Amino acid sequence: MVRPRWIGMLLLCLVVAGVFAWLGQWQLARAVQVDPTPPGATEQVRPIGDVVQPGEYLNDPLVGQRVEATGTWVPGDFLVVESRYNDGVKGYWVTGQLRLDDGETAVDGPVSVAVALGWAATEDAAAQAVERLEAEAGPTRPEAPDDASAASGEGVGTYADPVDVTGRLIADEGPVLPPHGADPQTMTRMSPAALLGRWHDVAELSVYRPYLASTDAFAGLEAISSPAPEEGSTVNWLNIFYAVEWAVFAGFAFYLWYRLAKDAWEKEVEDLTDDEPEPEGPGGGAAARG
Repeated sequence: MVRPRWIGMLLLCLVVAGVFAWLGQWQLARAVQVDPTPPGATEQVRPIGDVVQPGEYLNDPLVGQRVEATGTWVPGDFLVVESRYNDGVKGYWVTGQLRLDDGETAVDGPVSVAVALGWAATEDAAAQAVERLEAEAGPTRPEAPDDASAASGEGVGTYADPVDVTGRLIADEGPVLPPHGADPQTMTRMSPAALLGRWHDVAELSVYRPYLASTDAFAGLEAISSPAPEEGSTVNWLNIFYAVEWAVFAGFAFYLWYRLAKDAWEKEVEDLTDDEPEPEGPGGGAAARG
């Protein structure tokens, strides 16, 4: 073990073990939240712009955070999402594009957030709610009015009066293909990314990645059941398990060095034993075999 070759191997094992120890420390640093979210923090209503900005991902401690936003509904963008459960009952969500007022966020230009306005038990009830919302929202804006029309106001239309919406911020569920044989426009996931593809008036539009599940229902719909998120543990046991794994790997590096050195020593001893001359017999010759 004190030969230069094995001292070099020991130094290499020290480097490997040091890397494993650093990885274990890195896992431990993320296993315990030193500044956990206070209990009940998600139930304090905050302005949406103070929680997350358009285009940003919603961090885990903020999922379910209650926020408030002020804006106007964009006519023509009230869409239905199927397969939504409310207290265990399957039904439909009616969604809308809420164009936020200036100053709601730190982003320049138009900003929108997808809002789930309420739940309906049947498709007909959801369709009736959409008709009512469209009537209240006003005429549909053209997608890209020319400069002359925009300057004169012709064909542009107006949005309805501003509304205040309070609800929970929920992470995007991700778009999925519609069920086999269903209408290609069918949506079964609440995904702002999928809704954006069907919205109007999206030129230079900034959109929130999470959506807002409204606390109060609109247009005769039922309120969406959205309980407070469960308080998570401040200890991530999976990270602790990984840290223990890295410690075991670091110890194994030293065991590997010891095992290789011992194998080399045992091989040398065996070779020396094989090279020793065989003892002679009583008559002066080599001991008889067999």
